[in-house]
Amino acid sequence: MKLRYIIFTLIGVGLVALIGYRIIDNKDKTQGNQAGPPPAIKVVGQVLQPVAFEDNLSLSGSLEANEQIELRSEVSGIIENINFTEGSKVSKGQILFRVNDQEMRAQLAKVQTSQTLASENERRARLLLEKEAISQEEYDMAQADFQSSKAESQLIQAQLGKATVRAPFSGVIGLRYVSQGTYVTPASPIATLVNTDKLKITFSIPEKYASQVRINDKITFTTSNSREEHEATIYATEPGVDLSTRTLKMRAIADNKDGKLIPGTFANVFLPLSVVEDALMVPTESLIPIQNGKKIFISENGKAKEVIVETGARTESSIRVISGLKAGDTILTSGIMVLRNGTPLNIDLRQPLAKTQL
Repeated sequence: MKLRYIIFTLIGVGLVALIGYRIIDNKDKTQGNQAGPPPAIKVVGQVLQPVAFEDNLSLSGSLEANEQIELRSEVSGIIENINFTEGSKVSKGQILFRVNDQEMRAQLAKVQTSQTLASENERRARLLLEKEAISQEEYDMAQADFQSSKAESQLIQAQLGKATVRAPFSGVIGLRYVSQGTYVTPASPIATLVNTDKLKITFSIPEKYASQVRINDKITFTTSNSREEHEATIYATEPGVDLSTRTLKMRAIADNKDGKLIPGTFANVFLPLSVVEDALMVPTESLIPIQNGKKIFISENGKAKEVIVETGARTESSIRVISGLKAGDTILTSGIMVLRNGTPLNIDLRQPLAKTQL
């Protein structure tokens, strides 16, 4: 019995000693960790150097025909002749189609007969007035009848002229919506006539750039179906800023003699503003969005430092920093999401941006 008691006592003492040893060992390790410096975070960085940068605005726009109308007849009637082929070029003044005008011609003949009679009555009344055989009032009535007949004749002649529709300008005529023999009214569309020798590009710029753009400034643009660059000249702007979008609408014109550009196409517009010789450009991945702007981490004395920056124009891979940084700063571009102010750094420096045009 005594032996068993001694064995249990030894085992209990051993367990207590083991637990005490573990507690003391863990405490020593914790104190050791608190006393030592935190490990350095491995990041990628580069030394910031000024570069030449073309400050361009990249905008969205649309191409419009220089002139475009929907052809209609000003008078109602049956289409007698169609003198154009769909998709063909037509010249200014060319007859495009005729509306049957037999009824109007008959009306004109009737009115012209009345006009002849009224003219003769006016002549006779004038002779009688000279002989004082009739009163001035009777002559005035005869003259009014003649003038009324003359005006009615001119009205019908004008209506007859509208029965023949001519091209108001040279261009390409589109698909027609009627056939010969169709009864049309002024509300009936016949076809579309488009002048594409020149095309208009309509686009809008943010109001803060409005003072930097002038009439006759050049722009370049590409279309959604081609990477070929085209040039256009700004020729008109709206007189005021759109209050809903805070943008100013502008319009430029481009030559299209080769017919490569199609009205209605989406356009990517590039508007040059200025050339900055000493711009500070940082990679887009180095910027961290915050509530009131953007921030970037730089290395200062081997530790991370948070800097609030103001940005400007951007390219596909970099953004211009307007304030907050200076040439020679080491900016951090990778591994930055875990950084805090004062974090020790292990920097892998990469080649800085060359001083060339971006």
